Amino acid sequence: MKEEKLQSLGINSLGEVHWNLTVPELVVASLKRGESILSSTGALSVKTGKYTGRSPKDKFIVDEPSIHDELSWGSVNKPISQEKFQLIYGKLMAYLQNRELFVFEGFLGKDPANRISLRVINEYAWHNLFVHQLYVRPEAGELEDYQEDFTIICAPGFKADPAVDGTHSEAFILVSFEKKVVIIGGTSYAGEMKKSAFSLMNYLLPKKGIMPMHCSANVDEEGNSALFFGLSGTGKTTLSADPTRKLIGDDEHGWSDEGIFNFEGGCYAKTINLDPKHEPEIWGAIRFGAVMENVILQPDGTPDFDDGSLTENTRVGYPVHYISNAELSGRAGHPGVVIFLTADAFGVLPPIAKLTPQQAMYHFISGYTSKLAGTERGITEPEATFSSCFGAPFLPLAPQIYAKLLGEHIAAHGSRVYLLNTGWSGGPYGVGKRISLPYTRRLVQAALSGEIERSEFVTDPIFGISVPKSCEGVPSELLWPKNTWQDKSAYDKQAKNLAQRFIDNMNKLSDVAEDIKAAGPKF
Repeated sequence: MKEEKLQSLGINSLGEVHWNLTVPELVVASLKRGESILSSTGALSVKTGKYTGRSPKDKFIVDEPSIHDELSWGSVNKPISQEKFQLIYGKLMAYLQNRELFVFEGFLGKDPANRISLRVINEYAWHNLFVHQLYVRPEAGELEDYQEDFTIICAPGFKADPAVDGTHSEAFILVSFEKKVVIIGGTSYAGEMKKSAFSLMNYLLPKKGIMPMHCSANVDEEGNSALFFGLSGTGKTTLSADPTRKLIGDDEHGWSDEGIFNFEGGCYAKTINLDPKHEPEIWGAIRFGAVMENVILQPDGTPDFDDGSLTENTRVGYPVHYISNAELSGRAGHPGVVIFLTADAFGVLPPIAKLTPQQAMYHFISGYTSKLAGTERGITEPEATFSSCFGAPFLPLAPQIYAKLLGEHIAAHGSRVYLLNTGWSGGPYGVGKRISLPYTRRLVQAALSGEIERSEFVTDPIFGISVPKSCEGVPSELLWPKNTWQDKSAYDKQAKNLAQRFIDNMNKLSDVAEDIKAAGPKF
């Protein structure tokens, strides 16, 4: 019986429990419960309260014997004792007694051979709608003998007591790999569920030789796929949305011996300053069944995407089939091209450069982009940011494990790797200008088609990467960054400054192979 599934978790006194409701049923339930309002587009609009983004300081992994020696413990993977976990878990189960609950049963992974079954138990109907749209929805008959591999329990109304529970705040995200459960409380931000599930895949798949990736992916009509790795603000979603190619997914993928596959069944896009001219696919996806977080509505219910008064991190979740040119199978062959995106606010990296296999591993482990002056308190000039594998907060294992897997896949399938700078040229942020999006798109097109390989390449004397001298449709002087700076000595100083930051970051990491370290900047 379904009730026994919840009772086995410790929820013994059951209130009304809704199993696998449809989208309309979840929308109606959320509206009736006063959790949300319906916008003029038909999408639900919700506010997440105090937490409008992920809270990495509140995430812990239970320190259990079977995984203790596997995990890369530290500031990202913080341990919590089994005793403290059980204390919080027991109080959470007591909180859930007799409450109305919403349950979703589905999957992570579009490849049936490499997916996991995931049950999600929610206190809020809109949270259950979110996971219904973001995860892989079951086909007819797949729920008849459904057995979950992992369970996520999300109850924002339950808050931890840091003094007693050993948490950082009232919010918590606790992962137990032995008990195969994730519990979330004190925060309503739906992205915590999404990224917790991603962390599960990042732990499980490398054991099978499959590379889990924080990247977007698309494919052309001939089946040639491409990957776009990048941190927030680098253009990962924008550049993978190509009218001439089908979108496989916008955020999380795996690379197996058979090819690549999306982990999800939906997309989770930023909406701040959303413009229908530049991102028409996302604009069109904000309709009935979609969920908007922290988007301000005008009195008539129209979303104001330019209003960041609650947060700059306004979001919308929707199923991938809301995108007209999506590859609904969520699968494709091995990628011929891998692109690492960075938004270099120092203005010294070239708009595009070709990487050797060792350089690819170096830049993958580095995961560089930059924060801008004024975006956070205390930042008065561009600040280098390094996030290993372009997704350090979601990696339970050491970065070198993922880098080794990526290197093996790239070598096995002959993928070409490029570093693409979507940041500044002609000077740093505040002096130079951001590289024009049409030029960036043209360079991506040339990389995907192989056209860029016909150019003559020159080696950057500091970063060692290969820079093309020409690309049709892009000014040649733009390709060599120093040419765009009026003060050439200032460029040299800035380039050496950034290079030193790369070196310092790499020196913090342990067990990086010497040939990979040697592929970094030199001066």
